[in-house]
Amino acid sequence: MRRDGTLAAAHRLAESGVRIIGIPKTIDNDIPGTDASFGFDTAVNTVMHAVDALHTTAEAHNRVIVLEVMGRGTGWIAVCGGIAGGADVVVSPEEPVSIEDVCRLIGHRHARGRDFSIVVVAEGATFLPDAEGRPLEASHRLDPFGRPQYGGIGEIVARAIEARTGFETRIVALGYVQRGGTPTAFDRLLGSRMGVLAVDLAARQEWNRMTSLQGKRVTSVDLAVVREGPRRVEKELNEVARVFFG
Repeated sequence: MRRDGTLAAAHRLAESGVRIIGIPKTIDNDIPGTDASFGFDTAVNTVMHAVDALHTTAEAHNRVIVLEVMGRGTGWIAVCGGIAGGADVVVSPEEPVSIEDVCRLIGHRHARGRDFSIVVVAEGATFLPDAEGRPLEASHRLDPFGRPQYGGIGEIVARAIEARTGFETRIVALGYVQRGGTPTAFDRLLGSRMGVLAVDLAARQEWNRMTSLQGKRVTSVDLAVVREGPRRVEKELNEVARVFFG
């Protein structure tokens, strides 16, 4: 069960007899039972624009730029933002890779005359051990509730790439920029539709439900669905991202 989210806490309250209606709101898009949570599309657009902007500097200075993005233990923002922005490599928690594989892809680009690369790394990304059996990972501190505080893997990856390839490498961590700003039209519409449905559910006293996007339809599901979380990036989406690697 996903124990570090608002809806997980809401479900525990529902089990205690509190009348609850949940609405999936997180940029991480990791809530089971819905195709999307509002906030996610806005965050992905922020990452897409960042990748677009970084291409200019990376190409002009023949640099590798590592972009660390949010998402906690899932790679929705990294994979979708990387595909939309045209990143050259994406590393997500769902598809661990070795740092050698990342460097090999970058090396192939340089061999073809593409002397720059954009590497998007999810903050919760995991790496396979290197040739010497050493894992590449960040040391996550815990917050007062015992949850990992993500961040820092991008800098570790950037140092490893530069050390192994000799290519000048820079790190950009978007951080809280992804959590604010002007919401996209999709998120505004989705939030409005879910809000209206939540009020309707309360008026009908249909408690312990969660609003849900299913295809183009906004409906509701049993709030207990959050016990299945977190929702991971599908293999098919990661395979789409790999088509553009290198």
